[in-house]
This record gives sequence, C-alpha cells and structure tokens, in this order.
Amino acid sequence: MVDYTTPVTTAFEMQRTTIEQSQKALEQSVSFQKNVNNAVIDSLDTQESAQRRGVELQQTALHSYLDAVAATVPGTRETVEQIRETVDEQFDFLLENHAEVFDNLESELSEGVDTYDEMTDEYVTAVNEQVDMLVEAHEELESQSVEAAEQFGEQLEEVQEQVEEIQEQVEEVQAEAADAVDVEA
Repeated sequence: MVDYTTPVTTAFEMQRTTIEQSQKALEQSVSFQKNVNNAVIDSLDTQESAQRRGVELQQTALHSYLDAVAATVPGTRETVEQIRETVDEQFDFLLENHAEVFDNLESELSEGVDTYDEMTDEYVTAVNEQVDMLVEAHEELESQSVEAAEQFGEQLEEVQEQVEEIQEQVEEVQAEAADAVDVEA
C-alpha cells in the first residue's frame, strides 16, 4: 500500500514551522527594540555628564583667561572680578537649565518607552492569540487533508484492483477466443 499522506503531512509541518518561526522573529524584534530603547535612556546620564564636563571645562578655561588678564594688565583686577561673577552666573544658569533639560528628556523618553512597551506587549499578545487560532485551524485542515488523501489512496487502490481484475478477465476472454479460433481452424 502506497502512503499518500506523507507529502501532505510534510507540507503542513513545514507551513507550521514557518508560522512559528515568524512569530518568534516578531517577538525577538520587539524585544530587541525594547533593549535599544532602554539603552538610550540608560545612556542619557553619561551624555549629560560628558556635556556638563565640557561646559565646566569651558568655564575653567575662561577663568584661566581672566586670571591671565588680571595678572598681566594693571588696574583690571576689579573689572575682571565683575566679569568673572557675571560669567559664573551665566554658567550656573546654563548648567541648571542643562540639568533640567536632561531630566525632562529622560522623563519624556521613559514615558514614551513605557507606552511603547505596553502597546507592543498588547500587539504581541494579540498576534500570539491569532497565531494560536491559525495553528489550530491549520491542524484541522491538515487532519481533513490527510483523511482525504487516505480516502483517495484507498479509492485508487480499489480502482487499480478493478482494472487488474478486468485485465485478467480480458486476458481470459482473449485466451478463450484464441482457443476457439484454433479449434475451428
């Protein structure tokens, strides 16, 4: 007996494997994006710190310049001190705003990432539910297809047996006819 169901079963298994791999790829893609989002948020502290150091270095460089002017230009000490106070006030204002901007940025990004995570979790859950339903329907279709292939195989074997029986009958009739022709001749 020939097994007509193996190709059908193999095709369905390959299709299910493809569906499951696509589902895993989606989940991995979402997970990767979440990791990237968290890495961006985690890197904000480093970026803020580096920028703050840059601003502080500029302030130190300006102080060194003002010290050099006060030391080399007679009678400018008082003016240089006023400039230094103004510069320090401006740098303090800049650093304060700088910290506030980064706090707001981190807060907004965190909020956006949380929203993204919630939406993607809901999306992945919905996709998983749909895939589960698809796989169930797919398995049912496979069962029906295997049953149809088995029935087709059985019917084909019955037809083949009938054809063989008819061929045997035809051969018997031909042999009898040949015998009859030989007897009359």
